[in-house]
Amino acid sequence: MAKMKLVRIGDGNLYDAPGHYNCSSMTKFVMGEDTLRTSVGVSHFLPEGGATMSSSPKERVYVVITGRITVFGHDEEHHLHERQMIYIPPHVERGFKVLGTEPASILVILTDVD
Repeated sequence: MAKMKLVRIGDGNLYDAPGHYNCSSMTKFVMGEDTLRTSVGVSHFLPEGGATMSSSPKERVYVVITGRITVFGHDEEHHLHERQMIYIPPHVERGFKVLGTEPASILVILTDVD
């Protein structure tokens, strides 16, 4: 029988997210270990931090916990503030950067769609 899993604020593993800069990331739930199809992490970005353009075969949802970020694609740009979120479909290229001089923290949810 499956059981619930509690993750406390300090729980998780640090990792280097490819293409991210001025950033510290921590996994909270790992797909295939803690969950069936979803990974959850938290990334903390310094001012001027962000991620280069890339895509993923997974669905992505970013939830801004603190700070402000701009998420951009080839022909669109979205400015997100605290408690706002954005959905990014599989295989859609995106990049993002921190807005302003305050750090930003983002909850990252990845879901395997295959």
